[in-house]
Amino acid sequence: MHEKILLFPFGGNAREALTVIADINKDKETWDVLGFIDDNESLRGREIQGVEVLGGRDILGRYGDAKVLAVPGNPSEYLQRRKIIDELQFFPQRFATVIHPSVVCSADAEVGFNSLLTPNVVINQGSRVGNHCVILPNTVISHESSVGSYSCIGSNVSISGSVSIGEQCYIGSGVTVKDGVTIGEGSLIGIGSNVLEDVPAGEVRAGNPAKFLRKI
Repeated sequence: MHEKILLFPFGGNAREALTVIADINKDKETWDVLGFIDDNESLRGREIQGVEVLGGRDILGRYGDAKVLAVPGNPSEYLQRRKIIDELQFFPQRFATVIHPSVVCSADAEVGFNSLLTPNVVINQGSRVGNHCVILPNTVISHESSVGSYSCIGSNVSISGSVSIGEQCYIGSGVTVKDGVTIGEGSLIGIGSNVLEDVPAGEVRAGNPAKFLRKI
């Protein structure tokens, strides 16, 4: 029996999720995607791969038996992710976790609820991905590392062993993080950066090696 799911909002992450769900369903019919939810009225009725934007979050009550994957956020608004998701006021059980069949996840690794793991992600021994996270394709999270809740990790990111990434961070695509590094809550690391030292909370860093650009 399929489990019903709604994708929120109609952004890049939700469209990535639609592709992940299609691949999951090829292996085993698991999810019945009812549609996208988005508060932008100009998107109502828009379709992608036959899945329509049904309306804003005000209609979520009509679909009380459906799980929700809430994956807002891009580099310009990633610090709003916690607020947007928490405003839904859902119990954890209402959220879905969607993991692509190609993901390699160690038996002792943990992945929280309302998280999206896309193709070829690797999560190694003893690592933890928090709640409300997005991990994009080909990213490797090495042993005993942690990704805090509400964080987004881009594609082709290499997170070495014993790294700690705080809550509500944004790690751009192609970033490499040296073993043992801590990246503080609410920080943003620019595309292609090499992070060789700890990053205090609320900083933007970029470059090779990553250098301080500004406080948020």
